[in-house]
Amino acid sequence: MAPCVVLLCSLFGVLLGQGVEQISIEDCCKDGQKRGNDNEECASLPLISESNTCRIVQEQCCVTVLEDNMCTTGINMAKAQGACESLFTNTCETKTTKMCCDCCLLGKATQEKGLPCDHNLSVGYQCGLVSRACCVDGAPDNQTTAKTELPNKDETNDNGDNSVLSDQCKGKCAHNCVGNETCSCFKGYKLKPDGKSCEDINECLLGASNCRGGERCINTEGSFRCQREVSCGTGYELTDNNNCKDIDECESGIHNCGPEFECQNTQGSFRCLPKVKCGAGFIQDALGNCIDINECVSQTGPCHRGQICINTVGSYICQRNSVNCGRGYHLNEEGTRCVDIDECKGPEKVCAGHGCINLIGSYRCECETGYIFNSISRVCEDINECRHYPGRLCAHKCENTLGSYQCSCTTGFKLAADGRNCDDLNECESNPCSQECANVYGSYQCYCRRGYQLSDIDGITCEDIDECALPTGGHICSYRCHNTPGSFHCSCPVSGYTLAPNGRSCQDIDECVTGTHTCTVNQSCFNVQGGFRCLSFECPNNYRRVGETRCERLLCNDSVDCLAMPLRITYYYLTFPTNIPVFTNIFRMGPSHNVAGDDIQIVITSGNEGGFFKTEQVPTGGVMSVAKLINQPQDFELSLELRLRRYGTLSTYLAKVLVFVTQEEPRVPYNPLLE
Repeated sequence: MAPCVVLLCSLFGVLLGQGVEQISIEDCCKDGQKRGNDNEECASLPLISESNTCRIVQEQCCVTVLEDNMCTTGINMAKAQGACESLFTNTCETKTTKMCCDCCLLGKATQEKGLPCDHNLSVGYQCGLVSRACCVDGAPDNQTTAKTELPNKDETNDNGDNSVLSDQCKGKCAHNCVGNETCSCFKGYKLKPDGKSCEDINECLLGASNCRGGERCINTEGSFRCQREVSCGTGYELTDNNNCKDIDECESGIHNCGPEFECQNTQGSFRCLPKVKCGAGFIQDALGNCIDINECVSQTGPCHRGQICINTVGSYICQRNSVNCGRGYHLNEEGTRCVDIDECKGPEKVCAGHGCINLIGSYRCECETGYIFNSISRVCEDINECRHYPGRLCAHKCENTLGSYQCSCTTGFKLAADGRNCDDLNECESNPCSQECANVYGSYQCYCRRGYQLSDIDGITCEDIDECALPTGGHICSYRCHNTPGSFHCSCPVSGYTLAPNGRSCQDIDECVTGTHTCTVNQSCFNVQGGFRCLSFECPNNYRRVGETRCERLLCNDSVDCLAMPLRITYYYLTFPTNIPVFTNIFRMGPSHNVAGDDIQIVITSGNEGGFFKTEQVPTGGVMSVAKLINQPQDFELSLELRLRRYGTLSTYLAKVLVFVTQEEPRVPYNPLLE
């Protein structure tokens, strides 16, 4: 205990130095003591403060309480059993208990050998205290040494004036001076090794308390107190001296006896006694009513042999006994003796269709198969074979019948020829499914052909799968999807397209190749997506036609206007669908070969009023690309001029570009109402 006290005192100084704790050191210690009394793990207590100092105090106060309790257990074991063999296991819980038990045995052995209790063995401070206390506790009064009794011998001067002795000790004693510079302490304290200071004696640790069984010793400064561990219970109250006293419910008026009763106190309870007293031959019930006593039942043989007892109100009478035959017998004709009754020959069918065997004073039934004789009710009762032999008679379900039983099968099975087992029932023989049926053990499964799916409602009917309405239905056909029972088919626009071999895509019909166009002999046919164009052109004046798409300038007679005209006019035909990406290059123009020093310029001179196209210079000439999204089908006739300056001579070339923008591949949204 002393090292723990020194540790706590040093911690007080640390806390005072901090001065910022919201929870006092006393609260931290009280929390640790409470958890120690509850036998909690001191090394992992829940923290009540973020302070590390509070955590240390919690843990140390908890450990101190646990060590006190364990030491008290060891002292009590040494006093009660005189041995510590049950504490040989050296665990954390038994180490302190065994130390206190062994040290107490050491003190008792010292007392038994007549040695002084204040031995000088170096057994440690706490072991010395325990040994000395057990030695003193077992010694007679005349053997107790003066040094051992020093802390308690000045009981008459606990609060008296000790000024003379204090002067002899020159004021160095904390409590009392007994002369010759020798100090002593008040009752409940012992002298410290410095011979001046006093510290509290832990009577609970030393086993010096007088607490009774069921009470816990709690050490206090200079003394101790006994606290009852178990409540007194119902009907008792705890007195100031820690005793249980009976509560007189009758005197305190807390009973629940009615007006017809008077209260009588008992230990821990009370009784309600009726005020009205019943006479002889009567007994009172809980409500105070007087009830007749049946003496013929409540007493053993109230009448003499040969007499029968007849109960009366408040008494009884005895009458001479007459011949009374028991069950299965009746008086003979003379009325002098009892003879057997043959129940099997009587008018009552006692065995109800079963065999009957007469016995002396009784009978027995020979029951048919499926019945058993009840010796109490004396009838043949049906045997419930299904309950007596569960799972052994029928493969599936068993139903009891009179004298027998009957087996039945669950759905999907039929009763076998032996009447007990069950065979699988082929439900497909009755064609329960709308298309295909597969028999399985105990059931069946319907399934559908390709293009159909099983109904979620009845699981029997096959419903057509609308492939066109599926999430991927919009991509099944390139133009239009038509649902059919169990399948589907695709179609294309009426003119300009034909269905591809895969049956889903639409292919453009090249009317120029198939010869289905309407162009004249003087016109050329140009195929576009979903149609065609009839084209023709005439070369302007001073040009001659060369080939199918070119006009070349005739020789000029040094005419300035003639020399400014393009050397060549070439016609080009382009077609593409709407919504092609912007900046897509659609036409490239340049000289047939490049020479170092060539200066090339390309520009759209006409036909680009909407600004849908633009030109751009490249090292080999120029390109024309889409400048703006074209989202509507339309035709463009563009004039694209290339100016080439080579060796100081300027030459001009003109390209007539006819652009036919057609509608993207058409697609019709699926509408099941139109099918």
